Amino acid sequence: MYGLGILKGMAITIKHFVTSYVDDIFWASRGGRYYNDAALTVRQSLEGRGVVTVFYPEEKLAVPERFRFVPFLVTDDPAPGQKWAHEWCTSCGICAKVCPPQCIWIKRGTQPNGRPKPEPEEFYIDIDICMNCGLCAEFCPFDAIKMDHDYELASYDRTTAHIHDKERLSKPLSYWREIAPRKAEAEAAARDFTEQSKQKKKGKRGEAGDEPEDRLEELKARQLIYKGQLY
Repeated sequence: MYGLGILKGMAITIKHFVTSYVDDIFWASRGGRYYNDAALTVRQSLEGRGVVTVFYPEEKLAVPERFRFVPFLVTDDPAPGQKWAHEWCTSCGICAKVCPPQCIWIKRGTQPNGRPKPEPEEFYIDIDICMNCGLCAEFCPFDAIKMDHDYELASYDRTTAHIHDKERLSKPLSYWREIAPRKAEAEAAARDFTEQSKQKKKGKRGEAGDEPEDRLEELKARQLIYKGQLY
């Protein structure tokens, strides 16, 4: 319904406004002055209620799990003593094609015999152009792109500091599980379901009617992720 989001936002603002007065009455009843040291210690912290001021950067509000900022590339967790691990990206180029502002550049790797290699040799994202829409992560067929929660990327350099290369974009799977635990768990469950479905197909190959049913269940599992029913 059009305008429903605006009404919800206004309702939240009114709730915070009313809560501020309720909080005033609460602290006034506990000492006659609600601007005493005990009150300010609580009201000027993340425990305060109502309309509050967060003293950034000393205080920071936790971002929601669905918050999205600059994309990053997912890799396996590196082995102890190693810096790099297997990359999920196959440099298929779908993310660059669907990117509305065209801020993604990919150079595909090549094998010694000159044939294409299923991994990017170079991968760049201009975060000054990126609109944080998340389409690259949504359309990636290998779950190799995720939206980061790191929004403190401002700098005084106006040349190439905001063009992130593959080294800066690559982050391990454990990082994604840390910032988006529920979604990462749902995606892992869907991948396991898909793998089990493939094994089931191999075991029942030749039996009529099994493959379409398994394929339908696989599609349902993927739809659960995008509709948010698993998290």
